[in-house]
Amino acid sequence: MATGPDLAGRVALVTGASRGIGRAVALALAEAGADVAVNYRERAAEAEAAAAAIRGLGRRALAVAADVAEGAAVTAMMARIEAGLGPIDLLVNNAGIALRRDIEALTEAEFDRTLAVNLKSAWLCTQAVLPGMRARGWGRVVNISSGAARGSGVIGVHYNASKAGMEGLTRGYAARLVQAGITVNAVAPSLIETDMVRAGSEDYARKVPMGRLGTAEEVAQAVLMVAGNAFMTGQTVQVNGGMQFT
Repeated sequence: MATGPDLAGRVALVTGASRGIGRAVALALAEAGADVAVNYRERAAEAEAAAAAIRGLGRRALAVAADVAEGAAVTAMMARIEAGLGPIDLLVNNAGIALRRDIEALTEAEFDRTLAVNLKSAWLCTQAVLPGMRARGWGRVVNISSGAARGSGVIGVHYNASKAGMEGLTRGYAARLVQAGITVNAVAPSLIETDMVRAGSEDYARKVPMGRLGTAEEVAQAVLMVAGNAFMTGQTVQVNGGMQFT
C-alpha cells in the first residue's frame, strides 16, 4: 500500500512559490507526480529556477507572475495556467508577507496590505478554482497558516489576524465542500528556517522544544500528507517542533 499521495495527472498551483516554503512544496508536489504552476510576484529568476527544477523531475511546470491579492491578476493567472498546464486540481495558498511592526508603528496601509496578501489572496484563488473542482468532483486546497494564528507570534497583530482569518476560511470552505469531493485543510508552520525568520535578530531556535528551526521540506511533507488524505478536511496541522499542542 502506497503511503504517499499519487498526484500523477494532477495540476497544482502553489502561490508565492519562488523560494522558501512555497518552493519546497512545489518540488514535493512534482515529486509526487503533479505538474506545477509556480506563482510569484517579483522574483522572476527564482521562480523560473523553481520551474526548471520541477521539469528536471520529469513534470511540466509554468512560472507565472501575478499579485494574488488582486482579483484581475488572479483571473489572468488562472487563464494562463489552464492554457499551459490544464485545469487546477490542487491549490496551495502560500503567498504571504510578514512586515515586522510594533503595535504603535503599524499603519492602516500596512494592516490592509497584510490582510490582502495573506488572506484575501487565498479567497480569490480558491474562488477561482472551485468551479472546475466541483465539475470534476475532486479537489484539494491547502492553506499555509502559521502558529501566529493561535499564539502571540513574532511579526505583529496584523500578521496574527491574517493567519487566524486563513484558518477560519479553511473551516468555512471545508464545511461547505465536504460532499463535493473537495478537501480544504491548513498547515501551520512555526519558526521554519526561511528568509522571514532569518531576518529577525533573535535566536529563535532557543524557543523550540526540539532545539532547532524547522525546514521548508518538513512543511512540504505535511502539505503532501493532507493533499493525499481524502478523509481529512477542515483541519489545521501544526509543524512547530513541539511549541504548541492542540
